[in-house]
Amino acid sequence: MINKFFEKHETLCLIILIAGYVIMNSYCVQNFGYTSPVSFVINTIFSVVLLTLIIISKKIKYYGLTKAQNSKKFLYFFPLVIISTVGIWNGIEVKNSVSEILFHTLTMINVGFLEEMIFRGILYKSMEKDNKKLAIIVTSLTFGIGHIVNLINGADLIPTLMQVCYATAFGFLFVTVFDKSKSLIPCIITHIMVNSLSILGAENIGISVYVIPIILIIISVGYTIFINRAIKE
Repeated sequence: MINKFFEKHETLCLIILIAGYVIMNSYCVQNFGYTSPVSFVINTIFSVVLLTLIIISKKIKYYGLTKAQNSKKFLYFFPLVIISTVGIWNGIEVKNSVSEILFHTLTMINVGFLEEMIFRGILYKSMEKDNKKLAIIVTSLTFGIGHIVNLINGADLIPTLMQVCYATAFGFLFVTVFDKSKSLIPCIITHIMVNSLSILGAENIGISVYVIPIILIIISVGYTIFINRAIKE
């Protein structure tokens, strides 16, 4: 019954998932922060529900929860490894307790999975069958612009706008990786690492606020171009 409803109303389910996630995520940040066990529990529940829906629908492979194809052609995803360490490019500074670091990491595992599945998995696949190019553009821009919500959560304007820019570049890169490798796993792992290591990173100040996002954009755009040229459909 759930399977049939999801297949018949995939767009509706997608809207509910995205809206629910945005509301849930903002609520967690404003009231508990990502280092709280409450945020971990709420995000875990959301992840379990989403994963259960995918399993019931028998769409594990369809949504890319499988091993990547042709890893060698992707340079074994080494550029993603570089991107995944961005959180500590400015140095390591431990400002939180062990329990806070632990719950932050556990929460970010859920966030990485949820955002990749919603934006790259479900949103992209629901649009791809009608217009692949439009699906790539919409999912990438939606993911990038979605970070504007951080302003509501108290983030500064300039860093947030820079985040929107490199998140959009990430969006184009990740959807390209998914489309060409047929796997969302590399994107999920990279997303988790970027978010998790952020709690150990020294604060970006001065010129690094601009330099690091620019480097991320260059790597993302360059790798996206490389993949498209190396792997033809």
